[in-house]
This record gives sequence, structure tokens and C-alpha cells, in this order.
Amino acid sequence: MKRTLAGAGLAALALSALSACADDSSGSDGLTVKASDSTCEVSATKLQAGPQTFKVTNNGSKVTEFYVYAEGDRIMGEVENIGPGLSRDLVVDLGKGTYEGACKPGMIGDGIRQTITVSGEAAKPLSDSEELKAAASSYERYVESQTSALIEKTTEFVDAVKAGKVDEAKKLFPVARTYWERIEPVAEIFGDLDPITDGREPDAIAEGVDFTGWHRIEKQLWVENNTEGMDKYADQLLDNVKEVVKLSKEQPLTALQLAQGSKGLLDEVATGKITGEEDEFSHTDLWDFKANIEGSQAAIAALRPVLEKQDPDLVEQLDTEFAALDKELNQYQDTTTGDWTFYDELTPDQIKKLSDAVAALSEPISKVAAVVAQSA
Repeated sequence: MKRTLAGAGLAALALSALSACADDSSGSDGLTVKASDSTCEVSATKLQAGPQTFKVTNNGSKVTEFYVYAEGDRIMGEVENIGPGLSRDLVVDLGKGTYEGACKPGMIGDGIRQTITVSGEAAKPLSDSEELKAAASSYERYVESQTSALIEKTTEFVDAVKAGKVDEAKKLFPVARTYWERIEPVAEIFGDLDPITDGREPDAIAEGVDFTGWHRIEKQLWVENNTEGMDKYADQLLDNVKEVVKLSKEQPLTALQLAQGSKGLLDEVATGKITGEEDEFSHTDLWDFKANIEGSQAAIAALRPVLEKQDPDLVEQLDTEFAALDKELNQYQDTTTGDWTFYDELTPDQIKKLSDAVAALSEPISKVAAVVAQSA
């Protein structure tokens, strides 16, 4: 679920790709997005306000993703890690205004973009549902509880880094990140804040930008075993974390974004934590893994009254699969210290069992957004 910064190549490609897009039409049913390595064809670009479902099909040779952006590249919704030949749905509640749809072959850069215009008023705006307002408010309270701890622990981590206390910084690194990973869907709607705070080195190299944030400091701590030259990165990290917290209070997630976020957290586990790519230097991936699962559970808990009313069988399946994943994962935590097994100490069989548990939960989680959209 990592955002990447603007890539000049794909930005230029976007201009030439617009001619390949479909003619404008109105309506909210049957929207399709045909993505390839060089085109992004959205079947309709003039829509009526209300929930919209985009069925994204990747006809290219690279893994892609699809975003819907509001002004200032604020992310309204996204689906990631769509492999060649695969399709995924994105449900977004759009009010009157101008947006951009963007396919990102290779999952880098600005993407191949197309303007989407939304007019009119929804027959029954999704955001007006009292049940969905209550769900969003419930999750907002959860975010508030996590962000205070996030700032506190990130400050402790930054102070240790700047003081050259390597061992202390190493201990604080996965602890501080726990709070970040629980609420990452919040950070991900604010454009570049997520990648410059939590981006990985290969993404920075691909973009030709400075490698910053959590993982830049992680590399210095575990590879060089010191904190030399890290003061500026530590200060920037804390500033960015505080900015995310500030923006989260000003622009809380909607219920539909919450539903998409719960799936996004699980996707991040499947594509980063379960492969050991996220914390490649410290191997503290299971700390992040657990935090992502907890964040997803919190999102589902906030939506639970809506889901129980609309689809009680789905709720039962979610409960079953969450419990199974927790059981599989929790065996790797020391209940005395709270520490987790380092990723590089897991066997291939253990990793496969975790992966299978994530996959089993992914299927019912993918249905949540559609249920939320139908509940208005």
C-alpha cells in the first residue's frame, strides 16, 4: 500500500494516453477501466453523484493499480497490486466535482490520468446515512487514540536516533511503527505524505528521489549500526507524522474509505509483510503485520452494525477468518515481552501458513465496500 512520488516518464505518458480513453457518458452502473502498460481507458468520464463502482482489468504485462484523486491528489479510493490478466473492483462515493482516474503500470509515478466529472446530487447520498456516519465517527475515535501514541513513540524514536542511541532506537523502531501501521489508510489519502514517510528504497530509486522516512533510518541502524547523518531524516519523519495526525483530524475517513482501507491493510500484509520486503533491514515485519491486522479489525468493528444488518453471513465469515489469522500469527509473539519473532527466523512452511490465512480473510474483506455502498 505504499505510495510512490511523481515519475516524469509516466506523467508524460499520461498525456498521450488520454486519446485512448473511452467517450464520455453518464451513469454509475457497469463502469470499467481497461488498463495496460501504456493506456488507461475509463468507460465513462461524466458521472452522476453517488457511489461508483470501477471494475479495473489489467491487460498489460506489469502489475498495476488504479486511483481516483480529488483536488490536490487527495486519494478518494484505490486498488493496488492488480496483476496481469486480473480484475479488481473499486467502490468510491463521489460528490459533485472534478476528479482524476489514474492507472499506474509498475505501480510507480503519477500514472496515466483521465479527468472524471461528477455532476448532480446523489438520490440518497451515502454520507447522509446515520449508520455510516456513526461508523465513521467510531473509527475516528480509534484513530485519535492511536495518533496520540504515534506522536509520543515517534518522538521517543527520533530523540534516540538524534542522541546516537542505536540500541534504544532499534527497540523503539517497531513499537512506534505499530501505531503508524494501524492507521495507515489515513496517511494514504494525503498524497506524498505516505511515500516520503514510509516508502521503501527500491521505490525511491525508481522515482529518482531521496530515500527518506522510517526505512531510511532503519537501514542506517541495522546496516551501518549507527545514526550518522540521520538527524535531518529523523526531524522530517516526526514533522510528517505530525502533519498526518493534523490532517486526519481535518479530513477523517468516510465509511466507504474505511471499508476500502480495511482491505488495503490486508493487501499490504499480503504484498509486503508476508514477503519480508517491508522491513528488509530490521526484519521486524511481524510487528507491522499484527498492526495492519489490528487496524483492519478496527475498521470492520466500526462498520459492524451496518454489516450485521445488511449481510450477517459475511460478518460471521469475517469473524471466523480473523480468528484463524490471529491464531496463526499470535504464536510468534513472546507474551512476556510482547516482542515478535524476526521475519528471517521463520521457515518457508510457517510463512506459507500465514499467507494462506491472509488469503482466506482477503476474500470476505473484499466484499465489505460493496455492502457499505448498498446500505445507503
